[in-house]
Amino acid sequence: MPETPSLPELTGQVLAHYAGIYERLHTRWDKHQHRASAEALAFMLHLSRSGPLTVSEACLHFDRAQSAMSELIDRLEERALVTRFKDTRDRRRTLVWLSDEGMDVLNQSLAPLDRDRLSKALQGLSPAERDALCTGLAALVRAAGECPHQPHHFEDPSP
Repeated sequence: MPETPSLPELTGQVLAHYAGIYERLHTRWDKHQHRASAEALAFMLHLSRSGPLTVSEACLHFDRAQSAMSELIDRLEERALVTRFKDTRDRRRTLVWLSDEGMDVLNQSLAPLDRDRLSKALQGLSPAERDALCTGLAALVRAAGECPHQPHHFEDPSP
């Protein structure tokens, strides 16, 4: 029976395995795919959570000038990531919402691992290995949820 590694050894092994998984299975973008900027992703994520918004509502949320927000939305609309439409309750208002392509780009941007690559890798495991993997990952997620949140503290190095 193999010897159980110490906690520091186990931590190192988990970090190495995690890095290997990420290196091999992380979400990748093809050259022809549009990868949204951090600003665009923040806006698209907010839309996905809040629902359709007016440009003015987006300006308030992001504390941006109307011209800057309109430029961002224009760029996203040119790339077919968002669409504008009249509010059915108030025809004076124009709402902005994610297009299907915009939702796809957002989902791909937020996914840490590529679903197809992960599925192919899982096919290479035996049923027992798949069960063990899911059990182990679920246990780690559970244990991580029980860890108290530790904010980053930066010590002043001066004497």
